[in-house]
Amino acid sequence: MNRHLLREPEPPGPRGPLSAAVVACLRGTGPLPAAPGAGAADPYGDDLQLALYLCYELHYRGFAGVRPELEWDPGLLAVRGALEERFLSALRADTPVHDSLDEALAALLTEPAQGTDVTRFLCDEGELWHLREYAAQRSLYHLKEADPHAWVLPRLRGRAKAAMAAVEFDEFGGGRAERVHARLFAGLMADLGLDPAYGRHLDAACAEMLAVVNLMSLFGLHRRLRGALVGHFADVEITSSPGSRRLAEAMRRTGAGPAAEFFYDEHVVADAVHEQVVRHDVIGGLLAEEPELADDVAFGVGATEFLEERLAGLLLGRWRAGRSSLRVPLGPVSTHAS
Repeated sequence: MNRHLLREPEPPGPRGPLSAAVVACLRGTGPLPAAPGAGAADPYGDDLQLALYLCYELHYRGFAGVRPELEWDPGLLAVRGALEERFLSALRADTPVHDSLDEALAALLTEPAQGTDVTRFLCDEGELWHLREYAAQRSLYHLKEADPHAWVLPRLRGRAKAAMAAVEFDEFGGGRAERVHARLFAGLMADLGLDPAYGRHLDAACAEMLAVVNLMSLFGLHRRLRGALVGHFADVEITSSPGSRRLAEAMRRTGAGPAAEFFYDEHVVADAVHEQVVRHDVIGGLLAEEPELADDVAFGVGATEFLEERLAGLLLGRWRAGRSSLRVPLGPVSTHAS
């Protein structure tokens, strides 16, 4: 693997006063914003979502030139807490409520309505430029695939812990570095002529994509939200296999390349198995020991669907109008090796 893929990304450009203040803090060129300032921000907007993403990224790979000690800086954690409260309060107000967890999970098995699903659009009529944009957006998660979910492991017990660890083991390549899903996605990006360096496309990603990734970090970093994280993980695994099948077909139809096809073919098979493990052993094991978390699991499912639908609306609306979904252009096709 090229060494440039291992470097920390540069901090992105700001998108408003909150993110500008956080960027300045990370760079050591300015003070932190006042924590109460988050209360007036759009909870799903570019400024708050980028500011929150920056705070969370300190717990992953960090940024070039940013002191590692800032991960646990009390002032920055206070700002993160205010941003999280604004985001979480909005999610609790806006997420549709199901009558039961069983109903929430059953809804995931229903095929999406025609015209509302991104993977169906890409399969049926997507062009290479759509696939490149989709990969650039999703790279914010897939280049650290399964990392946010690993935080739940020490918060589970017994059957739930063992099953979750088994699924994560597959996500991390089953002990083989070349099969780690994040590395496979880097190969997909290279096939599409995208720079596969970690964090490379953060400036281009829309607020809706930031929110999808921030949700995982929010649930993963808080023990009190462990049930919601399990719900989110169940949503991802249950919906992944049919969506991946459509995306694999889109890659084949457009001649994207063998690594691009393989990434989604791998998920068709693996996630069909993971779905059953998550439903019966992760959720089943968790609720056998902590049945009071059923509503939290359902909230995790619902919040995931809510944010994914917002992202789908943005992508499909822009693409059907012949417009880019990205904040900045991708530029010409590049030839980075994975």
